[in-house]
Amino acid sequence: MSNASRPFIDKIHPENYRAMAQAAAASRKASRAAGLDDGLIELVNTRVSQINGCRTCLSIHAPAARKAGVSQLKLDVLPSWHEAEIFSNQEFAALTLAESLTVLDKTADRDQIAADAAQHLSTEQISAIEWSVVLINAFNRISIASDHPVFGAQQD
Repeated sequence: MSNASRPFIDKIHPENYRAMAQAAAASRKASRAAGLDDGLIELVNTRVSQINGCRTCLSIHAPAARKAGVSQLKLDVLPSWHEAEIFSNQEFAALTLAESLTVLDKTADRDQIAADAAQHLSTEQISAIEWSVVLINAFNRISIASDHPVFGAQQD
């Protein structure tokens, strides 16, 4: 149930939200141009939204990941992807980048994370994934600040 004292910041300042949506569209275009498929980006969006606890974004990106070809099994085990042997090297690298930019651990060696990712992703792909992560983190915060409901849920 939404809290009436928390405004939908996307509705109060729609020009800001439009700019975010345009940035997301540009980011998706850059991801595709870098050779990344929508399934990988949606897998990243889903994992970041899990970490942030954003119910709205999870209700959007998990179905989008399935639609883009991500298996239900991968989505089921996504919270324990580090231990699951079903993720490709590219997915593992992308998820590592996603988590490193979502949970900002000051002890993490970002140079090593980037070097490890570079074994499976091009520089353009790393950049595209990191832009996707930056933007989904921002969208998570917009929805959390606004107390957006689960997408498509019936409100009583």
